[in-house]
Amino acid sequence: MHAVDANRVAGMKDPGEFSLVLGGPLYQLMRKARLEDDAAGLVRRRVVVMVLLAWLPLLLLSMAEGHAWGESRSLSFLADIEMHARLLLALPLLVVAEIVVHQRMRPVVRQFVDRGLVGGATLPGFEAAIASAMRLRNSVSAEVGLLLFAIFGGYTLGQHYLTLSVSTWYAAPVDGDFSITAAGYWYLFVSLTAFRFLLFRWYFRLLVWYRFLWQVARRVPLRLNALHPDGAAGLGFLSGSAFALQPLLLAQTVALSGILAGKILQEGATLPQFKLEIAAWMLFLIVLALAPLTFFVVRLADAKRAAMREYGLLGSRYVAEFRRKWIAGKAAPNENLLGAADIQSLADLSASFDVVRNTSLVPFGRSTIVRLVIVAALPLAPLALTMVPLDQLIDRALAVFF
Repeated sequence: MHAVDANRVAGMKDPGEFSLVLGGPLYQLMRKARLEDDAAGLVRRRVVVMVLLAWLPLLLLSMAEGHAWGESRSLSFLADIEMHARLLLALPLLVVAEIVVHQRMRPVVRQFVDRGLVGGATLPGFEAAIASAMRLRNSVSAEVGLLLFAIFGGYTLGQHYLTLSVSTWYAAPVDGDFSITAAGYWYLFVSLTAFRFLLFRWYFRLLVWYRFLWQVARRVPLRLNALHPDGAAGLGFLSGSAFALQPLLLAQTVALSGILAGKILQEGATLPQFKLEIAAWMLFLIVLALAPLTFFVVRLADAKRAAMREYGLLGSRYVAEFRRKWIAGKAAPNENLLGAADIQSLADLSASFDVVRNTSLVPFGRSTIVRLVIVAALPLAPLALTMVPLDQLIDRALAVFF
């Protein structure tokens, strides 16, 4: 990267401070409440506040109404695995994801400049894409719309929750209708609204990320080099953005695991019944993380095609000279074939051509997909205990070694 580009980036507001997290009305509100800082810190404090707001009132109200445990209801508060998974695990993960995404996404964006993919005449277009992304991230109307959708969409969803045939800690059927408990009102209109809003807000941030990468891929001339050892013409670093989203993927799978655990333990369902749903969910999460990286397919294909043509011509000239010199006998009489640098150069040229030929059309590989699948599927692993008792699993594991 040229020194002038480095100096310019160092003094710019957007590239050095790119963040999908540090912006928007909720962020400003959190800062005023001293639950947020300029580095997306204070995560523990925010997690505690979220749990105190979303989960603790449910426990206290359920205890006051006598629905926290025991057999007063078919589903007591402490037995509601789905709710605990959503509010005690998934919700904190949505908060933790902020610091992870903030810390890992910024270096990813910075590498467009550090690797020389943009610079000089192409730098203003890159800056414009970043500035546009930051404006959208800070949109007040967008977050207000998400909040309204979480509230009113939650009311509609609440009707589904309250289609009951048994009594629960949050509601019970009464003469064809239902009676909501005080804990139920808090759960449906505070706890679930908070969870849905944070989740929808993350999807909005992903939309900002998608849009940014689309603009970079389509509008910014990138200096791609198909000889780059990362196998993606210099764009291999973009796979790091998918790994930055791992807490968000985990949060959603944790919520899914809670739902499935509830159906298995309370309704007598079995894990194999949900294999298609689980497979579809895994596919959705992987696509969610990797889809924006496919925006560079055209650019990578163009770079690969151009490099194949250029290095093909170079290879043709070199092998013609090599043949003329060593096969046709044009080498100098005192020049020895054994140990000649021409042989090594020919091998190096062949290796370079293989790098170009194997350049991927997407800036990620199979290992990236496998790693994301493993991480996303981790919360589903405990559900395997519903198929095979823990003592049997231990016995089988011991049998392997003894």
